[in-house]
Amino acid sequence: MINRLQESDIKLLRVFYAVASCNGFTAAESVLRMQRPNISAAIKKLEDRLDLVLCHRGRGGFQMSKEGEVVFQETKRIFNSFDNFVFNLKSLHDDYSGNITLVMMAGLPLNYHLAVSKAVKSTMNKFNDIHVNIQTRLYNEVEHVALSGECHLVLSTYDMVKPESVTFHPINVKCRGRLYCSPTHALAKYADGIPDNIRIDDYPAIGISGLSSSNYIDGERRLSIQTFSDSYDGCLSAIMTGEYLGLLPDYMVEHQAKDLGLVSIKNRQFEFSHELFVMNGKNTRLNPVLRHLIKEVAYFVQQTEK
Repeated sequence: MINRLQESDIKLLRVFYAVASCNGFTAAESVLRMQRPNISAAIKKLEDRLDLVLCHRGRGGFQMSKEGEVVFQETKRIFNSFDNFVFNLKSLHDDYSGNITLVMMAGLPLNYHLAVSKAVKSTMNKFNDIHVNIQTRLYNEVEHVALSGECHLVLSTYDMVKPESVTFHPINVKCRGRLYCSPTHALAKYADGIPDNIRIDDYPAIGISGLSSSNYIDGERRLSIQTFSDSYDGCLSAIMTGEYLGLLPDYMVEHQAKDLGLVSIKNRQFEFSHELFVMNGKNTRLNPVLRHLIKEVAYFVQQTEK
């Protein structure tokens, strides 16, 4: 088992990271510029060093083990942080080449993803030898990745008390949402408003991990949160069982779930409006490349709202 990383271990981890990212040895050959037998030997050596089975290969194809999934996620964090360090170091010498990691909150609408792709293209056209790695994280992880140095920038909604260790760049876009239930839920017949004699806390609701509890309180009424999900997608699945109420952003219902017949409780209770931000940790050095990318993300996202 590894007690201290050596340079040779880092090289082996990079091979494994490429194989796991490409979901197979064959696809990783062109990325690593290595032949398959050499890749297989490197993975076997890493498994011996870690005393773990990282992946299974055979007739069934490539498949990571549970331990391999953990190593992959930790390796991703290491290399993201290292790329951040190298990028910041180059910036001190007015060298703005290198890899940028941009994290997007999971569940953002497709038009925001397209806006980000335009912003990335604009940035790559303006600065030479820039490569942008776009990843997603769950709502309750976005603050951590901004702080940890795993990425340079995060695009996410955020409605908690803003920590001083994170810088928030407003996009001037709000993601609005409301309370929804499935068409089979007992409250679906009250789509135009819940009567005063109906206690909404008699009905189980699902919450989003990391979302401020104030979203579940509206005047004298409060939702009865019985379970949690780590994403709006998971929340949607729970709502569609017909057993739970839940908060969803309107963009998800209008675009991604428009054919599911979801019913909004239209009495203006439990409506929310979350600001969209680009975020970065205070330790991230905002050089001209990152400043340009922030400006372009804001511009193209705003264009989607017109």
